[in-house]
Amino acid sequence: MATIEVAPNRSAEFAAALTAVLHRPEAVDVSEAALCERSFDWWPVMAKSRQQGHVLHRPDVVVLPTSIDEIARVLAWANEARVPVTPRGLGSSVVGGPLATRGGVSLDLTRMTRVLNIDTENMLVTVQAGKNGGELEDELSALGLTLGHSPQSLYRSTVGGWIATRATGQFSSKFGGIEELATGCTLVMADGSIARFGPWPRMAVGPDLRQLAIGSEGCLCVVAEVTLKCFPVPQAQAFETVTFPDLPSGLKAMRTLMQARLRPSLLRFYDLAEARHAMLDDSFATPVMFLGCEGVPEVVTAELGAVLDICRREGGKPIGAAATTSWMARRFDFSAIERVLKNPAGVAETIEISNHWSGIARTYEALTSRLAPFANEVLGHFSHAYTDAISLYVILLGEAADAADAEARLRQIWKVAMQAALETGATVSHHHGTGLARSAYVAAGLGSAWPVMTKIKQALDPHGILNPGKLGF
Repeated sequence: MATIEVAPNRSAEFAAALTAVLHRPEAVDVSEAALCERSFDWWPVMAKSRQQGHVLHRPDVVVLPTSIDEIARVLAWANEARVPVTPRGLGSSVVGGPLATRGGVSLDLTRMTRVLNIDTENMLVTVQAGKNGGELEDELSALGLTLGHSPQSLYRSTVGGWIATRATGQFSSKFGGIEELATGCTLVMADGSIARFGPWPRMAVGPDLRQLAIGSEGCLCVVAEVTLKCFPVPQAQAFETVTFPDLPSGLKAMRTLMQARLRPSLLRFYDLAEARHAMLDDSFATPVMFLGCEGVPEVVTAELGAVLDICRREGGKPIGAAATTSWMARRFDFSAIERVLKNPAGVAETIEISNHWSGIARTYEALTSRLAPFANEVLGHFSHAYTDAISLYVILLGEAADAADAEARLRQIWKVAMQAALETGATVSHHHGTGLARSAYVAAGLGSAWPVMTKIKQALDPHGILNPGKLGF
């Protein structure tokens, strides 16, 4: 695969060429403000870099298309000119996914926000990839519909970003990840060709080509349009909070209820350290689980009753719904992390991985113990449960000497965390993608599947123009 090397200070040259390609000068931006804004995302390492005045990943030009045709023309030009293209949405990645590691074009899709079709018979919605997820959810809610997909970043992320990072949401135990909700997508390939995959019902016509986009992180194609399932707003919801004497009992309850094919919409289990944050009570003394069920009233009542019966058998004690409903009201709140990162010396990071039920306790112990020296607090919770596996989310909060020390510590945190994940048989990512934070560990994480990934990349992007430096490439 060809190596892209872009000479410095080519902004004016690229802007002139792209303006000629698009015939729309307002779609091309080389202003200092535009380039600086696209040089960062929400990765805490970048926050520390920015506080030191360092710009490590600056594009040469920003392009803001409004149509599939414009994306196609940009990519055809870039492919011919061997110029890197880094797709970008709202920049909410927390792992460096949309950063232009080799300059070139930052392809900002946030002007592609139209809702193209709402099909209430088949319960499908088709939108342009730059649509803000929270805005889409609000528009559907006004029609009595919901996406069923609700990441914490709902109002900070785009539909295309969900596809590119293989995202999942807080209600995944009922609705699944984005790979279960996306029925179709329109992609622009590296050479500028356009491919429409679906929307399709389930079919047995070769491999599911939609998977080329889902989790591709902009390295194999650019997601231009997406068709998602939608659902009626539930008739009823019910919540409960359950304490457990220890982690093994809570994890066993989660495994048992998932393997019984129960599907609570909300299923989150906090270790003692994070339970105190989740309960807003520094004196709280046990791990705690937040539970919720939704749907037809009679089913909600029966399902929550069955879930609580399993919890009680494992030592769980229901304590009422108040703490869980309080969390529901603040579930999009990032302020605790943001407050820490605002301090130049502040250290805050989130690591999410997954493992089979048989290995998750070992992974939890390895991550929390090995990361403890790097933070004042190491918090953990389990969510996104399956019949065979579970996701673990570890949050670190602390303080270093200054921004430089904080950045160095954050980079070391990633090394330690990824090594612990690989050693204990866990995945290196569950739902944030790999970006820059994890790219060096992708090949090890995929093992003998890695050569297949490289062949796909070579076939779809032979000149290596799409989002170089990510997904192990």
